[in-house]
Amino acid sequence: MQDTSTFPFRFRASAWIVALAGVMAIFLARGASAEPASLNFELVRSAGVATCLSQARGNVRLTSHGANQQMEVNVSGLPANNTFTVFILQLPHSPFGMSWYQGDVVTNRQGEGHAKFDGIFSDETFVVAPNVGAAPAVHPQDAISNPATAPVHTFHVGLWFDSVAEATAANCSGNPTPFNGDHTAGVQVLNTTNFPDDDGPLGQFGR
Repeated sequence: MQDTSTFPFRFRASAWIVALAGVMAIFLARGASAEPASLNFELVRSAGVATCLSQARGNVRLTSHGANQQMEVNVSGLPANNTFTVFILQLPHSPFGMSWYQGDVVTNRQGEGHAKFDGIFSDETFVVAPNVGAAPAVHPQDAISNPATAPVHTFHVGLWFDSVAEATAANCSGNPTPFNGDHTAGVQVLNTTNFPDDDGPLGQFGR
């Protein structure tokens, strides 16, 4: 006669193993479809500062941050105690295309700076204007309406001197650009021209 005294135990153990295998399968499936934990890439000197800021360099780290992402920007080799504006760009160089002001990086006495930004910095980063509408004219250079545009992905990053005065003090170009809050910025300092125009680094996060 077959001994069944241990049957309940064997059944419970087998059921536990099956349940554990199911949980692990779900976990692995989710992990395979989740976006990567982080992405690092370098910022390179813009052509306009190749001679005046020969030591300028930067690094960006993207990490998952809840439903969004966090972008950490680190720079060095820049003038001390200066402010630099960070923009998300359609193109990393002129004509830049669609762009928006993300925030500032302020350097310390050693010319090093660090900033963190939360937002959408992934393959879903884009701008869109379904139609033309009125826009607030805060500064003389401001448009009073927007151009209509289909969705345009903005996968590049750029940094500018916050002012022409800071740029010229560093022996860089004194040409003004619109890349700060009141559109009186200096020359571009760092960008992502080390990536193709149509395949910027932000678009590689989340694929």
